[in-house]
Amino acid sequence: MTALRRVALLGLGLAYVHSVFGAIVRISGSGMGCGEHWPDCNGAFVPVVRNYTVAVEVTHRYLAATLLATMCALVLLAMARRREPGVGGAGGVLRPAILALALVVTAAVVGMLVVMLSLSNPYLIAVHYTIAMATLAVLVVAAQRAGALGAETVRTGAASLRVARAAAAAAGLAFVTVVLGALTANVPGAAPSCRGFPWCRNGILTGGAALDVQIVHRVLAMLLTLHLLGVAIGVVRRREPPAVVRAAVLAVGVVLLQVGVAAALVELGLPPILQSLHQAVGTFLWVVVFALAALAYRGAVGAAARSRPSIAVPTEAVA
Repeated sequence: MTALRRVALLGLGLAYVHSVFGAIVRISGSGMGCGEHWPDCNGAFVPVVRNYTVAVEVTHRYLAATLLATMCALVLLAMARRREPGVGGAGGVLRPAILALALVVTAAVVGMLVVMLSLSNPYLIAVHYTIAMATLAVLVVAAQRAGALGAETVRTGAASLRVARAAAAAAGLAFVTVVLGALTANVPGAAPSCRGFPWCRNGILTGGAALDVQIVHRVLAMLLTLHLLGVAIGVVRRREPPAVVRAAVLAVGVVLLQVGVAAALVELGLPPILQSLHQAVGTFLWVVVFALAALAYRGAVGAAARSRPSIAVPTEAVA
């Protein structure tokens, strides 16, 4: 299981770096650094680097290829060990490994379409980012089933159903928030539409759908922050498993950092370095919140059965 754990964590790390680098491609204007060629770059797999846009885009593609190779290795390793406990069948590593590989392949196909359309469809770009977030979530599950990310210390039935439901709600809210963030970054006029933080106190630059996307993203971000604060307070008071408590506290720390980065980003006029940092912290927040939800669910398994009232069977009926 140690090898599976390491490969799953490697895949999770690569998926995160690949996602963050994807934002750098967009922010630096390097999306067409390889022209409309795919999967090669300007007609070659090792292109001549004439400017930074080629270097950034081809590095992003190399990361994608490395991630794909890692996912193949994870699936092959899990299949070879599928008869071992915790690898094959329901609750094992193999199924999320296969799903992660399928998502990486799907993301590659969508990325090809994005390039062929010359980055002209912001919604397709947001779909590409959504698939990347789903891949991260599935890899979190694979890593936890291999015993990583605190899963080894959370025993079945140790967490409460209430906390598991609250953490699941946080994960759902985080997912919608990061997807709206991707739309905000890619829909023309959405990012600079609302000038000022947390409200548009310095005026509205762009109205219509662009402003709507920005406002909804901000509202969801604030709701997520308040909800995570409530979850953290709840897990501490209820004395949930230490791994769940640590994940909840970390989630609060990351979401507060993200709010601070967002405030600086808007107030300073959307500088590229803060755009990249905002996306990186937001993606990390998604990983942490989903890991929290998965840990809480893992700990709550079996709690439902214990919470149901038992039905007494009369001894006469047994006789």
